[in-house]
Parts: sequence; structure tokens; C-alpha cells
Amino acid sequence: MKTLLDVKPPFIPEGASAMTLIVWREPGDPGVPPHRHSGPAFGYVTEGAVRFELEGEPERVIKAGETFWEPGGDVIHYQDGNALTDGRTEFVVTMMCVPGQPMLTLVDEEELKQRAHLRAPRPNGVG
Repeated sequence: MKTLLDVKPPFIPEGASAMTLIVWREPGDPGVPPHRHSGPAFGYVTEGAVRFELEGEPERVIKAGETFWEPGGDVIHYQDGNALTDGRTEFVVTMMCVPGQPMLTLVDEEELKQRAHLRAPRPNGVG
């Protein structure tokens, strides 16, 4: 047995549902635009590398065999794209959904501007 991720998740509301997805990204695919999830998400990269960025945390690359998680709720998920330009990326993610709320909600440009001060500095000043 090998532990891949050991975190204390945030509160999970009564009646929450969970869904597990396999997500594929072709070379260079930027992924879903900035968004948030109604509940926490836990993932494992099975192939390639994911460019991952949550509000308040620096962008990082998560490679095959590594894990990620996010608390969901108000936190913006900026990036979940393929970090590779020459290969496919795949990850498995289990997301908890708050009853009566969508699993994923896109964040509009106005809110991104209002919360820009919460985003970690971008590599090379990009973003």
C-alpha cells in the first residue's frame, strides 16, 4: 500500500453527491476557463502533466503519478490544462457536489478583475 494524498478536506454538506471522472487533454489544451467547484475535488494524474492553479497558490505542474486536491466553494480554479505540447494528459478526479448547486461554474471577467489581488504572482509576469 502507498499513500498518495492525505489531507483534511473542508466540511462536506449533508446530502452531497460525488462523481468520478476521467479527463483527457490533448497536447497544449488549456483546459476549462477559470471556474469554481461547489465542493472539494481530489485528483490523480495517470498520464502526462497537468498545469494546475488555484486562487492564492502559485501555478504548478502535476505529473503522472502525482495527486492534487482543491477545497471547492469560493476558491477560483484558474488552470487545469495539459502542460505538455507534445503529448496527451489524463487525470482521474472525484468531485463532491453540494446539493442543488452545479458541479462547475465558470467565473466571469468582472469577477476575475475584482479578485485579481488574490491570485498568486504569474510566472514571468504573464496573466
